Amino acid sequence: MDLFLNIIVIFIGVSGGLAVGSGLVAFLTVLDVVPRLTQLTKSNKFLYLYESAVVIGAVFWTFTDFYKWNFHLFPLSSIIFGLFAGVFIGMIAAGLTEVLNVLPILAQRMNMSKYIIALLMAMVLGKIIGSLFQWIVYRTL
Repeated sequence: MDLFLNIIVIFIGVSGGLAVGSGLVAFLTVLDVVPRLTQLTKSNKFLYLYESAVVIGAVFWTFTDFYKWNFHLFPLSSIIFGLFAGVFIGMIAAGLTEVLNVLPILAQRMNMSKYIIALLMAMVLGKIIGSLFQWIVYRTL
């Protein structure tokens, strides 16, 4: 019975990881964060370097989370990491505002214009329920 439960937990974990990873990749792809960054900074020749940095960073920090690596750095290093995290989140938030402008066009093309409020509410409620489920269920495990 324990083996069966472990297999189910592994399956759920891998499925969740694939869903979140696919969502992040789709989000970055739809928003064109990296190509826009290269256009704004006029550094198009470094596009592959930027894309590689995103992938390597995601893989590296995934390993640090899985293997619980600890880094003993100087106290002010948190300012550097915070700056990079803030820039990344700011770019994602700016790109998200552009995506929200796309939703009405998408709803119109799919003949769902009269259901746009329901579509947005489904997205919001899904995020809220998912967050609450994670906080309540997974925190107690």
